[in-house]
Amino acid sequence: MGDKTIEDLAEKMRDIDFAILTTRTDNGAIAGRPMSNNRDVAFDGDSWFFALESTRTVSDIRRDPQVGLSYQAKSGLLGLRPFFLTLEGEATLSQDKSDFAAHWNKDLDSWFEQGMDTPGLTLIRVSARRVHYWDGYDEGEIKLPARILA
Repeated sequence: MGDKTIEDLAEKMRDIDFAILTTRTDNGAIAGRPMSNNRDVAFDGDSWFFALESTRTVSDIRRDPQVGLSYQAKSGLLGLRPFFLTLEGEATLSQDKSDFAAHWNKDLDSWFEQGMDTPGLTLIRVSARRVHYWDGYDEGEIKLPARILA
């Protein structure tokens, strides 16, 4: 069993631009979609993504905030060993521009043409409760303490 820390995982996550965010739909089905973390990975157990309020992603989270995230990258010698990370957590939604400013970067302008003023812009915060990783033959799990979600 591995002994990586949250800081070790954050370092690996910086090189992974996209995650698959998994939610439950209104009929209970599992739905996954790619989401960019925009290299906003000072990972302390929280992951941040932008979406529009009108998307199914946001409506799924409003109904059931329990979500999953999956990441995949290559690591190790010559990038030949796969690195996988999954996390289970709780999502919260914000439409506060001060929250937007804390996580915005210029690359987001190509997705949201009006920038932080895009109508319906929503910031998704996924607070991990459990993180499982596989790094070649090394694997491990980190359970994070429950935090008050603001």
